[in-house]
Amino acid sequence: MTLVQLEYLLAVDTHRHFATAAAHCFVTQPTLSMQLQKLEEEMGVQLFDRSRVPVRPTEIGKEVIMQARVVVAEAKKLNEIILNQQQELGGELRIGVIPTLAPYLIPLFVTGFIEKNPHVRVVVQELLTDDIVEKLKQELLDVGLLVTPLEDKSIKELPLFYEAFVAYINPNHPLAKSKAILPSDLDLDDLWVLNEGHCFRSQVLNICNRGGKKAGVESGHLDYKSGSLETLKRIVETQHGVTLLPELSVLDMPDDKRKLVHTFAEPQPLREVSLVVHRSFLKRKLIEALRKEIIASIPASIKARGKEGVVDVK
Repeated sequence: MTLVQLEYLLAVDTHRHFATAAAHCFVTQPTLSMQLQKLEEEMGVQLFDRSRVPVRPTEIGKEVIMQARVVVAEAKKLNEIILNQQQELGGELRIGVIPTLAPYLIPLFVTGFIEKNPHVRVVVQELLTDDIVEKLKQELLDVGLLVTPLEDKSIKELPLFYEAFVAYINPNHPLAKSKAILPSDLDLDDLWVLNEGHCFRSQVLNICNRGGKKAGVESGHLDYKSGSLETLKRIVETQHGVTLLPELSVLDMPDDKRKLVHTFAEPQPLREVSLVVHRSFLKRKLIEALRKEIIASIPASIKARGKEGVVDVK
């Protein structure tokens, strides 16, 4: 049994296709298949069911793969010990970030981080929370930027800041005259929310539940399912109703749009934004540099805020 064989094993489990796994490992498919066959012969078990498309691990294969991830991760830590002694950070940092954070948070810190770490290649993917967690477990991402808590024991959460929710209200809506909004003021029939699958949707509906409202959203004659906060903002501006937005998304709004932003009365509903990593994560020095850069880039008013008022993720 070799580390190379275990890496091939993990690649097939990740991609569920021998040719794709071989390309990912920069070897030919016959080479990868031969090495996995040797590993199965040595162990005396079949690790994959090759009769299915895509290929799937057998029951014993699932257990072997789980342990193989631990072994490979621990082996990589040997290289990391050497890299951590170097003064200059380098390599690739793969970041997964949820769509309700990406367009507002990434521009705040990414330029400064790259300038301070010119030998680091930053790769960013916009993904939903569940996809980020799964890719962290498969080592396809190094770190995630999302909303916590997740209540997943395999994931380590490093809270960064607490971001307020604000209401974005059409100027003809009755709430447009209110200086501070209460959850009980929100009417679900007037509320525009994201599609199912976005944690931001769940948080918005939980804010409404604080005011005694029940989740179940309709918006008159127009039923628009969106995965974009920017689209919801445009609907509010041009049609009717209300949507809730994260605080970072309204920081640089022009004055004419800023008039549509209304804050909540204290205690404001908040979301906890965190860096998340796998429990056995690598690139610790690089991720710590990322954490410090993000915190330094956040406006002081947000940075100083405590966690009172955090809304449930689920």
